[in-house]
Amino acid sequence: MRRERRGELNGRKKDYYEILGVSRNATQEEIKRAFRRLAKKYHPDLNKDNPKEAEEKFKEISEAYEVLSDPEKRAAYDKYGHAGVDFGPGGFDWSKFTRFSDIEDIFGDFFRDFFKDFGFGRGFGDFGGGSLFEEFFKRRERGAGVGVERERVPRRGSDIFYELEIELEEAARGVTKEIYVEKEQICEDCGGSGAAPGGLRTCEVCGGTGQVRREQHYGFSHFISISTCPRCHGRGEVVERLCETCGGSGRRKVRKRVLVEIPAGVSEGTQIKIAGEGEAGENGGPAGDLIVIVHIRPHKFFKVLRDGDLLCEVPVRFAQLALGDEIPVRTIDGDIVKVKIPAGTEPDAVLKVRKKGMPSIHGRRGDLLVKLKLRVPKRLSRRQKELLREFDKEERTAY
Repeated sequence: MRRERRGELNGRKKDYYEILGVSRNATQEEIKRAFRRLAKKYHPDLNKDNPKEAEEKFKEISEAYEVLSDPEKRAAYDKYGHAGVDFGPGGFDWSKFTRFSDIEDIFGDFFRDFFKDFGFGRGFGDFGGGSLFEEFFKRRERGAGVGVERERVPRRGSDIFYELEIELEEAARGVTKEIYVEKEQICEDCGGSGAAPGGLRTCEVCGGTGQVRREQHYGFSHFISISTCPRCHGRGEVVERLCETCGGSGRRKVRKRVLVEIPAGVSEGTQIKIAGEGEAGENGGPAGDLIVIVHIRPHKFFKVLRDGDLLCEVPVRFAQLALGDEIPVRTIDGDIVKVKIPAGTEPDAVLKVRKKGMPSIHGRRGDLLVKLKLRVPKRLSRRQKELLREFDKEERTAY
């Protein structure tokens, strides 16, 4: 068993590889070249005729590039699809984009001139050490030109993906499994504030607003910049005394027991969602979900085929194939069924027992396929050898 953090399931979205126009085994260099080509084509400031459509397309290819350019994110996407990409409840936005340096490489000169005209200095470091491009695109997304990024917006917690192995018999009949999940939850003592009782005070830098206003004059232009308060990070309050339970983080690690109801008929890779059992949300946001991915251990007797059919191999003697017989075969339910072997059956023949395979969560049941494997004895008695020689002699004369 193992668990991995991932983002919430995103529903049906366009494949990232299709968005960039590359194959699933494309190299990192091929992915980067594809992004550069599409970025130049769809950048909204270079598409004056239809900037809105270009902006949506540019954001789409940037999201795809954010995932596929990162080996870990790409591996998670290849394994789980969009369920393996954690962009939070609101999906992808420019605050989740980490590849601004690649955009700067493509459009650097254009944006340097643009921002210099508005009095932002000579370099890309006028936003507290952050990227000028990062600030530009975050503000574009907010639709306010020059606005403020509110850091205290409620955010849904991350989903937790837990991989659970069960036996084939458990998958057939259904089972309740007890698992333990390590996760972060809101500290009960401070309610997530990180402060001891009475340990919060109004921020003296922003006066409790969470924002800092800055005015600049450039020629005939009057430029007003409103940014998140660097002292309280938008909270409006600062912590004077830390909560002793969580050490000021507002969250604490817990190991929680969770019961997972696995219905009868689950198949390999089935995902079971347990709402609210993921990581704690931020700033009052809801908790994420626990997604249990069911894996079925290989069985020593049965092999699962398509549509819930089960295949098993049963050893038989030559006389049973030649003369016909009726043999007992165990089913996945633990019952014994009688399977009739017609006289003259060939070795490796497959006999079907209807509706004795795996059930499905939709009510359909597969068949049990019994493959007859001829068992050749390693040692024979003198009497057996004599009888076989007589049989072989008569058979040769018959042909």
